[in-house]
Amino acid sequence: MTGQATHHYLIFETAGGFCGIAWNSVGITRFQLPTKSATATERILLRQMPGAKPGAPTPEVADAVAAVRRYFEGKETDFSMFKLDLGEQDPFLERVYAAPRQVGWGRTTTYGALAKELGVGPEAARDVGQAMAKNPVALMIPCHRVLAAGGKVGGFSAPGGSAAKIRMLALEGVHVEAARPAQQSFGFYGRQGLRAAGGVK
Repeated sequence: MTGQATHHYLIFETAGGFCGIAWNSVGITRFQLPTKSATATERILLRQMPGAKPGAPTPEVADAVAAVRRYFEGKETDFSMFKLDLGEQDPFLERVYAAPRQVGWGRTTTYGALAKELGVGPEAARDVGQAMAKNPVALMIPCHRVLAAGGKVGGFSAPGGSAAKIRMLALEGVHVEAARPAQQSFGFYGRQGLRAAGGVK
C-alpha cells in the first residue's frame, strides 16, 4: 500500500460504467477505469489496495470524480492538476509518469516519442510501455493517449483491453486505426475530427 497514511475509496457511476478512486491525505493513490458493475470495480480496486476503507471524498477527490464524469460524457477534461501519491518511485518511473500528464485532450504520443523526450532513446520504448501497463492512476496519468510505434493502439491493461483504449480516444475525437504511416510514429498528433464508432455513451 502506498505510504503509511490511511486509504479511502469511492465507487461511482459514470456514462462509461462504474469507476473507483482511492486516496490518502497526500493525494489520489489509485484510479480504476470503468467496469459494468460497482461490485466488479470495487473488487479490482481492493485487490490492488487491500485494507482501504470506503470514505467520503475530500473536496479535491470530489472535483476529480466530477471531472471523470465529465470525461465519460465526452467533455474536454484536464486531470493534470490533481495531486497524486504514487509512493516511492525510482526517478525514471517518476519521469515516465509525469510525461503523459502533459499530453492534452485529443492528442496522442507514442512510447518511443516519450522515451526520446525522457532522453533515453527509442530503444527504451518497451520500458515506457511496461511502466504505462502498471499505471495505478489511469486517466489521471492518461496512458490511453500513448500509442505503439506507427500510431498503432498498443496494449492496455485496463478492463476491456485495447478496445477500451480505442473507446476512450474516440471520446476525445481521436480515431485510431490498425496502423498509421511510419513517419507519424514520433511526436504528438493533432486532434482528429473523426470519432471512432462505438464511443462510450
